[in-house]
Amino acid sequence: MRTLLALACTLVLGTVAMAEDKYPDISHDELKAAVEKKAVTLIDVNGSASYAKGHIPGAVDFAKVKADLAAKLPKDKNALIVAYCANEQCSAYQQGAKAAKELGYTNVKHYSKGILGWKSSGEKVEVAKK
Repeated sequence: MRTLLALACTLVLGTVAMAEDKYPDISHDELKAAVEKKAVTLIDVNGSASYAKGHIPGAVDFAKVKADLAAKLPKDKNALIVAYCANEQCSAYQQGAKAAKELGYTNVKHYSKGILGWKSSGEKVEVAKK
């Protein structure tokens, strides 16, 4: 019986932990408008090689800055932060979103279309400077 109770508690706690890792989606149009207004900080969680080939304009390379992410984020903890990875099947964005949330940011969202969706919509990308 104790084993069953322990298993039930583990499942409930695991479900709660997973729910905490959910971040609201931002639509393509909302993100595009925020990028144009420079009203968003973007976290690209695709890895440095992908980032170098093309990322949403203004995005930071999470792999490169994660140790000092706080220095790359705005001072305003209510500022819009959007994390993204490759596409709708990718969940790597959660690393960047969680890191921002742990730093105290309250308006953290997910761009589920990712860099592939951004590109397929005909949007411009930045490439890393050599």
